[in-house]
Amino acid sequence: MPVLKTLTKLLLYQKPQSPSYDYESGIEDRFDSSDSKKINNREKDKSEEQKGTEDKTSGADEKIDAVASNNLREKLLEAGNQPDKEGIKAGGRRSLRKRKKPRNNKPVQEKYAGKVAVNQSIDEILHKKVKLSYDLKENRLVLEKIFRVPDNKDAVLRSFSIGTKPPTQALLIFIDGITNSQVQNTAVLQPLMLLSGLRDIPLDKIQDAGSEKRTIYKDFFDRVKQAILPNNQVSEADTFNRIVEDILSGNSVLLIDGYNQALMLETKGWQYRNVSTPQVEAVINGPQEGFTEMLRVNTSLIRKIIQKPALITEFIQVGSSSPTQVAIMYMDNIVNPDIIKEVKRRLSSIKGDYLQQTGLVEQMIEDAPFYPAPQVLSTERPDRVAANLEEGKIAILVGSNPFVMVVPCTFFDLMQSPEDAYVRWPFGSFARLIRYFGLFVALLLPAHYVAIVAYHQEFIPTDLLLAIAGSRERVPFPSIVEILIMETSFELIREAGVRVPGTVGTTLGIVGALILGQAAVAANIVSPILIIVVAVTALGSFAIPNYSFSLSIRVLRFVYIILASLFGLLGILIGVFIHVGLMVNLKSFGVPFMAPAAPVTNKGRDYWMRGMIWQQQKRPDYLDPLKPKRQPQISRRWLYPDDGGGGEKQ
Repeated sequence: MPVLKTLTKLLLYQKPQSPSYDYESGIEDRFDSSDSKKINNREKDKSEEQKGTEDKTSGADEKIDAVASNNLREKLLEAGNQPDKEGIKAGGRRSLRKRKKPRNNKPVQEKYAGKVAVNQSIDEILHKKVKLSYDLKENRLVLEKIFRVPDNKDAVLRSFSIGTKPPTQALLIFIDGITNSQVQNTAVLQPLMLLSGLRDIPLDKIQDAGSEKRTIYKDFFDRVKQAILPNNQVSEADTFNRIVEDILSGNSVLLIDGYNQALMLETKGWQYRNVSTPQVEAVINGPQEGFTEMLRVNTSLIRKIIQKPALITEFIQVGSSSPTQVAIMYMDNIVNPDIIKEVKRRLSSIKGDYLQQTGLVEQMIEDAPFYPAPQVLSTERPDRVAANLEEGKIAILVGSNPFVMVVPCTFFDLMQSPEDAYVRWPFGSFARLIRYFGLFVALLLPAHYVAIVAYHQEFIPTDLLLAIAGSRERVPFPSIVEILIMETSFELIREAGVRVPGTVGTTLGIVGALILGQAAVAANIVSPILIIVVAVTALGSFAIPNYSFSLSIRVLRFVYIILASLFGLLGILIGVFIHVGLMVNLKSFGVPFMAPAAPVTNKGRDYWMRGMIWQQQKRPDYLDPLKPKRQPQISRRWLYPDDGGGGEKQ
């Protein structure tokens, strides 16, 4: 009875069976020895496919070994025979966790040993800086292995002949999509293939040169570099590591048969965003251009402002698995050399997998990772970076990121806005006062509300106390629960507003702030005065100009609320005492975070308040710059026409 069997199958409970996947993370740790048989059976079903893959891999290895030169082959074999250290470490950690249970199934590294060995051999070639071979076919096979050709369709290895008699074989390697094909056609391939004029070279001497063959070949190589290729930037390299880095950065590499050197040609041509208005640090009076995702465009924006030969730009490769190009910019005649050494030391010692963004590098080089306040100033404005460089600080530009880090960073840097410098000093000072008030409100206002309502009712006038008590009469929750509900709801609204598209985010904010707040009051979940407290707190947090610093204030606000609910104003006082103590003890690249307030140093007129620009003669002394003075004592010399301009020399 097929119908009865079908009904039985549908009605009776059956243990669900997980579908078979090619990869499942942690499967060797979750299954015991009995389940491992199922895995082994599953592996047997796929054995033919794996064997095919391993055969292909081993075949490719043999192909490389067959054509590699003696020196290169030894390095490849030596690299391929080395054990997988990461796999041993991973297995060691797993064995510590499950050392009481026997392990019957093999880890992934053992399962795909052939592929792991190939990856290790490629890493060894790149890390040990193996030199190029004189044989072009040999170099091509190694590069095909490094770029995973033919699986990788982005890497292009273009073989062609240089116009000599007889023709000389050459190879052009590049990544399609990040290079300019027009430059390659007109400035590389066309001169070499059609317009080279190399037939005039007495090549018969090359064939009979014997021991002088390399010298003659070197002349040919130099002629190609100096007289044939019209690229604006051409450099030489003799290691696979160097040419691979150049290819991945958008350049093209030319290899010529018979030479163990390569020519690296400037052919960058990827798409990028044009210079546009800053999105986070918008100002009314001031430049309306921000950084882009192009490192060279960002350096040019800074150099456009600071047109001095003392502006230095250095490049450092950061990271090990996927190196990131990081640029360091500083004024050589101003900055303290010790700070430069410290920045270079930290950047060059970073070992990481993915460090392509400013925030990731910042977490690697900051002094105190567990302290919530940022110790690096992140900005998207070239004018702000230029102003900090002129003070003696260092700018760090990370790869394709529109934000630039400025170090060292102090508390006062995080509370300043570029707008302060572009308005008259009274208005700039007033804006800073508003900002400090916003900081106090964003950090401590909810905590004070909880402390006064719960412990210190005598601190507020009787009329206000009666108003508060009347508004909270129907609220069933204590003040701590009430404010935690509203603060958490507001943080939820703000986070949701950031994650959704712009128009929808604005609508979401209006719905959350107005409708949800009014509905919460009508439902007697919170009191009306608490809505005012939360709204003013939110406005205070928005007044903080630095986004990372604003995030830290949002987190610390909850700490102060809990302290106020436990100990009242005494808890807030204890929290402020510890908070200030931690900030005073904090440093950014050796510079105190609260300088020049703590430790007290020579204060200028651009810290708490925005001073007059003509009175800011000295640079920050906590940086110990090489040139302490930024301008003469009398900078408005037109006020002293009798002394010929007046003022002392800088």
